Amino acid sequence: MRIACALVMTLSVLSSVVLPAQETLAAEPASIQSQSIELKSSMDKLETELVAKYGESHRARLRRGMTQVANFWRAEDGDAAAFAEFVRTNFAGEPATLDTMFSRLQSNLEQLDGHMGEIGREFRQQSDLDLGPILGFDDLFAAYDPAAHLNDDFFKNKLAFVVLLNFPLTTLEQKLSEGDKWSRRQWAETRLAQRFSKRVPAEVNLELGRAYAETSKYIAEYNIWMHHLIDEKGNRLFPPKLRLLSHWNLRDEIKADYSDAKDGLAKQRMIQQVMDRIVTQTIPAVVVDNPNYDWNPYTNEVKPTTVKDFDESKAISGPGVSLNAPEPNTRYAKLLVAHKATRKVDPYSPTAPTHIDRSFNESREIPEARIKAILEQVLSSPLVPQVARIIESRLGRPLEPFDIWYNGFRPRGTYTEAQLDEIVAKKYPTAEAYKKDMPNLLVKLGFSKERAEYLANNIVVDPARGSGHALGAAMRSAKTHLRTRVEKGGMNYKGFNIAVHEMGHNVEQTLSLNDIDYTLLEGVPNTAFTEALAFVFQGRDLELLGLEKPDAQSHALKTLNDFWGTYEIAGVALVDMAVWHWMYDHPNATAAELKDATVSISRDVWNKYYAPVFGKRDVVLLGVYSHMIDSFLYLPDYPVGHMIAFQIEEQMDKAGNIGREFERMATVGSVTPDLWMKKATGAPVGADALLAATQKALTDLAAPKK
Repeated sequence: MRIACALVMTLSVLSSVVLPAQETLAAEPASIQSQSIELKSSMDKLETELVAKYGESHRARLRRGMTQVANFWRAEDGDAAAFAEFVRTNFAGEPATLDTMFSRLQSNLEQLDGHMGEIGREFRQQSDLDLGPILGFDDLFAAYDPAAHLNDDFFKNKLAFVVLLNFPLTTLEQKLSEGDKWSRRQWAETRLAQRFSKRVPAEVNLELGRAYAETSKYIAEYNIWMHHLIDEKGNRLFPPKLRLLSHWNLRDEIKADYSDAKDGLAKQRMIQQVMDRIVTQTIPAVVVDNPNYDWNPYTNEVKPTTVKDFDESKAISGPGVSLNAPEPNTRYAKLLVAHKATRKVDPYSPTAPTHIDRSFNESREIPEARIKAILEQVLSSPLVPQVARIIESRLGRPLEPFDIWYNGFRPRGTYTEAQLDEIVAKKYPTAEAYKKDMPNLLVKLGFSKERAEYLANNIVVDPARGSGHALGAAMRSAKTHLRTRVEKGGMNYKGFNIAVHEMGHNVEQTLSLNDIDYTLLEGVPNTAFTEALAFVFQGRDLELLGLEKPDAQSHALKTLNDFWGTYEIAGVALVDMAVWHWMYDHPNATAAELKDATVSISRDVWNKYYAPVFGKRDVVLLGVYSHMIDSFLYLPDYPVGHMIAFQIEEQMDKAGNIGREFERMATVGSVTPDLWMKKATGAPVGADALLAATQKALTDLAAPKK
């Protein structure tokens, strides 16, 4: 799912919030004018002194470095004399000295990031993995971020100032206009400097870590026991022991039920009703992750269960507690926790003063307006009603709102969920069994046997408590971690599908760290790219099980599947974006007010882009995604990731080999999105390739068969 798929560790979340580049001006900014006369005078004298020592060619670099340091220098860092002594001692005026400084900083920061990541992963082990009950102190470990104080420490001991004195902070405009002319070393220097583009206090980072841990725990434990859902006749549509995590597993159950001719439609309608209750917070609090009660989601009536399909002990409400009492807007209270924590960074980010700005301009390095335009290009496409009509024809009925998750274009529609579960459970009874088979899976994806073994040896597979996620290593001596849910009877198809997705993340994480020229360029431009690369793997899950042999028609159907999936998640992303804007516009909002706003926004987006297609207004399904609560404005990465994935897959099809192309692309590194895409596929990020291919697929499917 995420790096908090992607964003999984607190450290990853914090780096996306705190560390990416800030649009600090390269030329002397107005902020220098506010420096003390003594400091300004000191800079003038130092420029004269050090240019005389090192030569005129260093003047611009020296002035830029001193300006960058001065922008962050505080009274507690020392007076003008201390500033002057620091500059004299730490300015690298000789090329050899600068090279040595760069190499040591890169090496040491790799070790720091890697070991901090390992500590964070171990501290979250009980919370993230299916290892039994979570005790109170486990939550304290999970909420603690050992790296929270590092940025603060590096300013206090002046290592941050050493970097700022010698390496350039660049604006997004500079990266976009000049980045294609930079050397790899220049890009690595840019990423080095931007680590210190903000001076955020440790207590603020700790607050972010606590918010991430709190929201993640809430989401990881939000399960619905499906056998305990009953209809108006008291029928149980779902099998015993089926426990589904919201929203991931609920959504995937809707997809699976297209192959259930007998009860599939009734199941899908019931799940939609459950989702509606979650978004509107009319779900009875007592039924969340609790099989002691039976619940009719239509009438909202709750009764003590008459069946027992669970082993673990679950709390039973005491006397006097209303079984029908709704969840008290907890979902939105957790979202407010996230918002309030991220807002504490705002005062320390003058050129990106909101989490929204930092998410788009810094973390994604794609302006929000451009992403919104790309999403609306898909949502407003005349291809949408054409694809919708095909879906209606295949279903033999009018579309219903949950059909935004229609997956009948994929061959899995010929298999029932039970059949797929049986196949997967037999093949992978444990997480270790999946781990053992990874080299074979990677060979099927086009990697050589040698490379498949190398990649598999760098991935640890763990049983997840919640949905799946992938953890990068951050240092070359460590391994990445793949987490997916493994039930007591073995891995089911949902778990396998997620595991294949996360394996894509892990392969990218391994290649973009271990095989890249500069570890400072580890990774990809933003999380949409790692999602895109993971989608390449996930889209071939049935091939990996030996259940699908692609042909021209299946290729066209897969394109329609990609388009429909992008159409669905594009609206979800717009809701996520609008909710964050609403929270900033209403900083003192209550959880109840945020709930009302989210419901209203979800309906508005639905009514504009989906109601004309589905024929039903005021649907709230777009607000059900759990990422809205625990991933801090992550959802726009999904639709953009789908489009990027499509561009990537087209290139892989042209090249004729997934593995080789995946390796080439993953080692481009953390440059700007358009530059990465141009190097990977020859074209910038956009929806055009997906739309053109969808039009071709519709034409091909309409053509008479020869």
